[in-house]
Amino acid sequence: MDDVPNRTTPNMLDDSAMRTPPMERLSLFEIVTQHLREMILEGELSPGSRISEKQLCDTFEVSRTPLREALKVLAREGLVELLPNRGARVTEIDPQEVIDLFEVMVVLEGLSGSLLASRAKETDIDEIRSLHQRMMGHYQRHERVQYFKLNQQIHQRLTEIAGNSVLLELEASLSLKIARARYAANMQLGRWEESAREHEHILAALESRDGDMLSIAMRLHMRRTGDAVVKALTRD
Repeated sequence: MDDVPNRTTPNMLDDSAMRTPPMERLSLFEIVTQHLREMILEGELSPGSRISEKQLCDTFEVSRTPLREALKVLAREGLVELLPNRGARVTEIDPQEVIDLFEVMVVLEGLSGSLLASRAKETDIDEIRSLHQRMMGHYQRHERVQYFKLNQQIHQRLTEIAGNSVLLELEASLSLKIARARYAANMQLGRWEESAREHEHILAALESRDGDMLSIAMRLHMRRTGDAVVKALTRD
């Protein structure tokens, strides 16, 4: 995948882990889970590929125990398939399932936009504006991986700010299922440019607290993302 930088080998017991406050410190298998999830979502481990436990243990500098615990979590998330006595592999992406997921996501995004216009505080809008500006900086510097991560963060925060716990739970579960496909779509230059413009419209509608316009902008953004994803998955 183009423009994806080489991953720095994570040392699970390095200073970043040790500096984390005790109440926030992640367990070893949780750290492994995070890194492995990123490798799958960003396409470093491609759909259908077998997972080499030995290679990953060497990469993460851990034993097989935390790695296998991480694989169990990712299997529950649908990112990994555990093979009896044969290890594990990354799950394939089903185009029809992606189509179905985006149909639901479009509706949920519209609801989120309607709620945001009236429920967002000024501090929330300031936060989204700041995240957006940082994301656009990555866009202007052609830093696709960093752009995508902030893109995901913005979408999550918008849903959180909407203030509906059921909506948040639904979007969180569905977003993970399509994250790999969305990442691939954002790697397409044309869609990347289009997506950046759509985020400008979303921010403008949020700043003006125009519920109808925000709902339309968020639905349109999700629908166009879905179209790009399906096109990428089904092309010959």
